[in-house]
Amino acid sequence: MNQFKHLDARQVGHLPGVFRPAIMRDVPAIQKLIKLHADKGQMLPRSVNELYETIRQYLLYEERGKVLGVCGLHVTWEDLAEVRALAVDPCLGEARRLGIPKVFTLTYVPDFFRRLGFEEVEKTMFPHKIWSECIRCHKFPDCDETGLVIVLDLDKDEAA
Repeated sequence: MNQFKHLDARQVGHLPGVFRPAIMRDVPAIQKLIKLHADKGQMLPRSVNELYETIRQYLLYEERGKVLGVCGLHVTWEDLAEVRALAVDPCLGEARRLGIPKVFTLTYVPDFFRRLGFEEVEKTMFPHKIWSECIRCHKFPDCDETGLVIVLDLDKDEAA
């Protein structure tokens, strides 16, 4: 069962919309949003099939019924999860809730993540990701994404 809760965006920042878990009917909007950024070389594309298979990993930001942001949190190991989109803060809260102390991303926009506290690391730090998913990527082994990681304070109250 999806454990994301609905969040009023005003709790996360001064936004007029809401964060909510993705559902099956959201897949076309998620894919369109990801494709928009993938076509600009800002992230890797995701197939519709992959989105349906991993729908429980995604949290959306929505205003007046329109999906404007997406964030995926993919658990890769006991103490490690991957952020799979740009709307990061809700995913970091979910990682804290799950007790996952490290969250990483492979990205074409490292400065965005650096501003959130992520630090650049070698991609070899993520062997579970590389051998379970990256190996199937058309760019493997010549990945041009930047690896970043953030270590979370699991004792931090995210509502503070």
